[in-house]
Amino acid sequence: MTATATAGQPAARGVLDSVHRPMTVGLLLIVSTVAFEAMAVATALPAITADLGGLRLYGWAFSAFMLASLVTAVVAGGTADRRGPALPLAAGMTLFAAGLLLAGFAPSMLVFVGGRALQGAGGGAISGMAYVAISRGYPEQLRARMLALLSSAWVLPALVGPAAAGVVSEHLTWRLVLLGLLPLPLLAAVLVLPPLRRLGRPQAVAPAAGRVRPALLLSAGTALALAGVAGGSWWLGPPLMVAGVALAVPAFLRLMPAGIATARAGLPAGMAARGLLTFAFFGAEAFVPLGLTEMRGLSTALAGVPLTASALTWTAGSWLQERLDRRDGGHRRAWRVAVGFALILAGVALTAAGVLVGAITVWLAPAAWAVAGLGMGLAYSTITLLVMGHSPAGQEGAIASSLQVTEQLAFAVSAGLGGGAVSLAVALGHGEGPGIAAAFVVAGFAGLLGLSVARRLQP
Repeated sequence: MTATATAGQPAARGVLDSVHRPMTVGLLLIVSTVAFEAMAVATALPAITADLGGLRLYGWAFSAFMLASLVTAVVAGGTADRRGPALPLAAGMTLFAAGLLLAGFAPSMLVFVGGRALQGAGGGAISGMAYVAISRGYPEQLRARMLALLSSAWVLPALVGPAAAGVVSEHLTWRLVLLGLLPLPLLAAVLVLPPLRRLGRPQAVAPAAGRVRPALLLSAGTALALAGVAGGSWWLGPPLMVAGVALAVPAFLRLMPAGIATARAGLPAGMAARGLLTFAFFGAEAFVPLGLTEMRGLSTALAGVPLTASALTWTAGSWLQERLDRRDGGHRRAWRVAVGFALILAGVALTAAGVLVGAITVWLAPAAWAVAGLGMGLAYSTITLLVMGHSPAGQEGAIASSLQVTEQLAFAVSAGLGGGAVSLAVALGHGEGPGIAAAFVVAGFAGLLGLSVARRLQP
């Protein structure tokens, strides 16, 4: 790994010392921008769907974002290993802003999904470059603190984002929710690009070759498979699913470290754990606002309360894991990941009850989803630290992009499967309830698999 302090420079004292302060502030603003967008769209999406129509495309609003992110994460990671992280981050912020503009003026749900895909293309580069910046720009003893600090950047968006998005959607227009975010990526780019340029190129460059084509095949294959799930055609759906899986699985294995299919101890287990963690949490969260508005009759603003609660506890969990990491020197990271999965499982089960069971108070949902958020706080950053510890020098970008691919694929598939289940339930005349219940069940199954993988993680 590349240490920041070199000969003639003072040793690093903290993430806000004179050496690291510009990078830290810039990364915090980037994460805040992404957080505001995620909170706002997840909260406003039921209102957007009601205005534009196209409930069948509900899951695609998430899946399109993640599948586009998947490709650009790979491209950005390779570019960072060759030329440094500044160029891919600048391109990512530009695409993200363009996606906000397209989605904000979308005349139909299909165009809105296209705008989300453009946002995702930018988001894939943005997230991956944050990991590269931490891996290359901070010494080992500061990385856990920096990851916890980045989690804190979700606090203000969590407090303000869902409520603001709900109120604006109900009393003005949901379009302002997206268009109002446009200044943030531009300001973030101005602040973070100078310190990123100073990182320069890696001293030892050995990037993995041939990753863009499998990333494109993985994205296209996953899209085909999800189209087969959500298409509602008994004669066209199965062939699309088979063709999609045939394209996606070999491409995914080419992008991942050998052994991920069996979650082999070390780096492969870390990648698998991140994918299952994302699937379990976001596969359920994507349908919490929809369930609360459609099944329990809450307003858009109130339906965003569970998202606020989980974001706050996620931050608390991240700081807790940072303190525990310093106390035990990282030796019990696998145990913390297992506890995180257990908390997410409990949160998914109890939130499903609060959303779907009319006899139970609806306010169980935000309390339960706060438990799931605490689990994410404990496990998410811990997995990132474990993966960083296995990153060869000069390949931080490739490893970061693989981590992003796993996460984005899991989110895309979980949202797509849930959206397909909701679409099918509505088409059969049963309403949204059975489909939302299916999304929670599948998310819980991913959490159970994650528990078994956690014991294979190694520091």
